Amino acid sequence: MYLDSAIIVKLLVREPESEWFERHLRGHDFEASELALVEVCAALLLKEREKNIMPQERINATKKFYSMIENELISLLPLNRRVLDRARSVQLACHPKVPLRSVDALHVATCDLHHGGKICATDGRIRAACRQLGIALVPENIEELAAK
Repeated sequence: MYLDSAIIVKLLVREPESEWFERHLRGHDFEASELALVEVCAALLLKEREKNIMPQERINATKKFYSMIENELISLLPLNRRVLDRARSVQLACHPKVPLRSVDALHVATCDLHHGGKICATDGRIRAACRQLGIALVPENIEELAAK
């Protein structure tokens, strides 16, 4: 299953939806874009700046993230010219209905090219693009998160 960077963060630090994802993703093999190496760390730094986590929590979460990669709990997929070209195609295919950001298009393209299965994301633009392109979503309906 492909994980958006925001979902990885939910698995590393406590967020309102963390428990749902821990419960429903248990036992799966995960893939993510190499982009997550930057995005996850940026998200953790933002959480620290906004005082949502303490510096030691950020350090521990970062270590856990790299441990997940080293232990192959998350396989990183390459961010290369093929993905960049596919991301541009995804943006064009979704225009004008879905205002897809560049990084979101890169996640959708990476999932589409390398996985072809499900993408785990809560971002509305990513979800709208996946629905338009026929890529399965986890959770299938975002309302599932509220039900816990």
